[in-house]
Amino acid sequence: MHNFIVGTGEHVYKVEHPFGLLSSGLSWGNTSHVATDSSGNVYVYQRKDPPMLIFGGEGQLLHSWGNNQLIDAHGLFMTSNDEIFVCDRDAHQVVQYDLKGNVLLKLGHRDQPALQKPFNHPTDIAVSSDGEIFVSDGYANSCIHHFSSNGRYIKTWGSWGSGQGQFITPHGIWVVDDRVYVCDRENNRVQIFDTNGIYITEWTGFFHPMDIFIDRANVAFVTDQVPGMTILDLEGNVITRIRTPFNAHSIWVDIDGNMYSAGNEELVTKYIKL
Repeated sequence: MHNFIVGTGEHVYKVEHPFGLLSSGLSWGNTSHVATDSSGNVYVYQRKDPPMLIFGGEGQLLHSWGNNQLIDAHGLFMTSNDEIFVCDRDAHQVVQYDLKGNVLLKLGHRDQPALQKPFNHPTDIAVSSDGEIFVSDGYANSCIHHFSSNGRYIKTWGSWGSGQGQFITPHGIWVVDDRVYVCDRENNRVQIFDTNGIYITEWTGFFHPMDIFIDRANVAFVTDQVPGMTILDLEGNVITRIRTPFNAHSIWVDIDGNMYSAGNEELVTKYIKL
């Protein structure tokens, strides 16, 4: 167990690692992403069965689901009304579930990759306040896809490269206030667009940014491969930086301001806000 303090100012945290205790007969796979629901329960998306593990806030295992449904965990998003979207990366599909693991919607054609179309090893999902769905399609494509709340395809934008509106690996995505924030990993930046895909600006100063979360106070949390985390306001001004002790492949902030990250063999880390 690792316990120490990171952060400065209003963003100081006690690190708890590893977070989550498995019951007898279960073992960890590579963890890819983590999110919390409106009750503070923690959903961990891992690359083995069961792919979804649900913990209480103190780390006790509550439930699991998804056996034989998902083959390659990557991105995860929890909506404000507690619906879960996951990227099944190597199945080239995005799936929406309720909290009990019932399928609500499927996007993409399973096992049918498509060049610059949905999907070719998608990485992450974000859902806007009005329910529209945005997917970063970043391991073999280099673009963003936009869908309506009922899954109707709207448009795709982006191409391979390092110019404005281009990507090499769009790896993490978030949507707030009609802005789409994309972690353009190998270009070492976060690009910002309107919801029509028009480039607005970008933030730099990262090394392979992995994921982004924006909280209700409009504070942005960006993880990278230093390993580290940068906390910013939405003008791109740095509030503080944190050395994450483990690879933060993903980041999520709960209703109390505690952070959770998941990172492959490093499992899950909880950052308790002080």
